[in-house]
Amino acid sequence: VSDDELEAIHLASLRVLSETGVDFLDDTSRRQLADVGCAVDGDRVRFDPELVQQLVATAPAEFTLHAPNPERDLHIGGDVITYTSVASPPFVTGLGRDRRDGNRGDYRDLLKLGQVLNAVHTVAGYPVEPMDLHPSVRHLHATHDMLTLSDKVPFVYSLSRQRNLDAIEMTRIARGVDDTTLEGQPSLYSVINASTPLRYDTVMLHGIQEMSA
Repeated sequence: VSDDELEAIHLASLRVLSETGVDFLDDTSRRQLADVGCAVDGDRVRFDPELVQQLVATAPAEFTLHAPNPERDLHIGGDVITYTSVASPPFVTGLGRDRRDGNRGDYRDLLKLGQVLNAVHTVAGYPVEPMDLHPSVRHLHATHDMLTLSDKVPFVYSLSRQRNLDAIEMTRIARGVDDTTLEGQPSLYSVINASTPLRYDTVMLHGIQEMSA
């Protein structure tokens, strides 16, 4: 992609944000966006292009994610490339075994594999979905396994506010630090996905709020 093509994509994205806008399905998020100068009409939020540039400029160009083992800390940004494990496949196969639904045993085995592979810098989610764990408690067991079978930076899925809070507290305990230290030393991360069309749903917005608090 040429510099001119990148600029065309950038300008088109700014036009979509300013003219079409994006739906934010959370009252707090819409209020926060209105407070910084966005135009809010129902669920739809529109962004002035200059405001977008100003807000993006507040993000650090480089930062460190702090692992339970300081030797596994990750420098993000600059010229550094971070390689992660795959995330969230529902099935697993290999070593002569047929494809099957992911389970906790497979999940734990793949965490161990990611721990010993120096090409895997961090866990990017569940290397296979442990579908034998009930969804209501899956995050607790999976985060516990992630923090006890690997000393690399952990990941949390933003699927509810409480799940984010649980993972943050479990990570704090694993690192043996207090809340103030955790606030100053980012120690886990998440991925926030927009849904189609042009929409951020409630659980993802709660994830942003808790992970950035």
